[in-house]
Amino acid sequence: MSNNGTTSSIEILDGNKVKLTVEVDEEEFDSAVDAAFKRIAKQVRIPGFRPGRVPRRILEVQLGHEYGRAEALREALPGYYQRAVLQHDVDVIDAPDIEILEGQERGAVVFDATVEIRPVIEVAGYKGLRIEVPSPEPLDEEVDSEVDRLRAEHAEFQTVQRPAQDGDHVNIDIVGSHGGEEMPALSAGDYDYEVGTGAVVAEIDENLRGAGAGDVLTFEADHPDPETEEPLQFEISVLAVKEAVLPDPDDAWAAQATEFETLGELRADISERLASMKLMMARRTADAKIAEALAALVTHEIPEVMVADEVNGRLHEVFGDLRHSGFDPAEYLEQTGQDMDQLRAQFSDAAAEAVKVDLALRAIATAEGLTPDDEQLVETINEMAQRAGTDGAAHMDWLRESGQLPSLRADISKSKALEWLLDNVELVDEAGVAVDLRTPESSRDGVGDQDDPEADDSEDGEPQ
Repeated sequence: MSNNGTTSSIEILDGNKVKLTVEVDEEEFDSAVDAAFKRIAKQVRIPGFRPGRVPRRILEVQLGHEYGRAEALREALPGYYQRAVLQHDVDVIDAPDIEILEGQERGAVVFDATVEIRPVIEVAGYKGLRIEVPSPEPLDEEVDSEVDRLRAEHAEFQTVQRPAQDGDHVNIDIVGSHGGEEMPALSAGDYDYEVGTGAVVAEIDENLRGAGAGDVLTFEADHPDPETEEPLQFEISVLAVKEAVLPDPDDAWAAQATEFETLGELRADISERLASMKLMMARRTADAKIAEALAALVTHEIPEVMVADEVNGRLHEVFGDLRHSGFDPAEYLEQTGQDMDQLRAQFSDAAAEAVKVDLALRAIATAEGLTPDDEQLVETINEMAQRAGTDGAAHMDWLRESGQLPSLRADISKSKALEWLLDNVELVDEAGVAVDLRTPESSRDGVGDQDDPEADDSEDGEPQ
């Protein structure tokens, strides 16, 4: 194949590698040499010439022609290589091993680039998968619980003459001290406390359970700082015990406390919202379990470089989150007593599974004919451009020039493969009842941390 003064060919090698042979004609490469001398001119100082204004012929006399040619080889070869990768649609997964065959001193440049590519595998058994997920159907008791939660928000409290129990509100005078000195943060008068919440220390709830109005409680509690051995001391006077009285769950309460006229309408709305939430949770569970099942079906030996890249991506995300939260990654490693090798090892198993899922989804997309055609690709790119506020054609050109079109096509294929699996594998709930997780406006996270095929992960340089 040829393009702008370059020709290239491809040879399939053993070991999941290819060899690209690229030839750059003399005229094309001379423009790279000229560009190299222009860069050099900005860096050297020659009497009589302003920086950046030194003619090429003067530089060749001063530095030698071979100096500029070596700079051109160093700078331009990666671009020629990338052009050949795009021309032959090679899915590379590692840095190339480049060997210059001709043209180091003069004439046309010829070089070989040997590089490892993503393996293309076949997966057997994916059509017979049986995946258990939590039922997306809301239960009556779940609706009841949500109704009770709303009733509790409108509860009234009445004083009772009985010992306190979980859920009761007690009015107390509380004094907390440490080492004989009162601690204002742990002391209050006529304080309303809900028994069973564990809002301060567990020992407070333990002592309030069974206590009644007029009781005075004294006890110790472990200091929340594990390095402080001396315990906290508490004295609590119980002033009153109050129990919550919930409103009756009827139409009158529903109309007064909510936007609905009847209890039935309220329950129907709660049921709908619970169903939506449970469907989302079931789909996430299905994603994770399908990923696990697919990874188990992959018997092909996966390239180490793919696992390493996946680990690096996860570490980059972790460290980015740490920096965003104001933590120094180096200090984090020191505080946790870990080094980079140990941290990488923690991610290695999950990274290997993610690589297997990636390969399996690609294989299923190929086997089931789910690879998007050009029309589907353009449609997706136009949607991406619309969300980003850019022109679709300009976005397409940018993706093509940056070499991201193959990755986008693969992401769409994998998303389609996952949808196919959700439609075709056997999905059952805990009781073995068939479950349908399809929705008209399906919007999910991908299996195994796959990117959303329509997400724009572009860096700076995207067309505006």
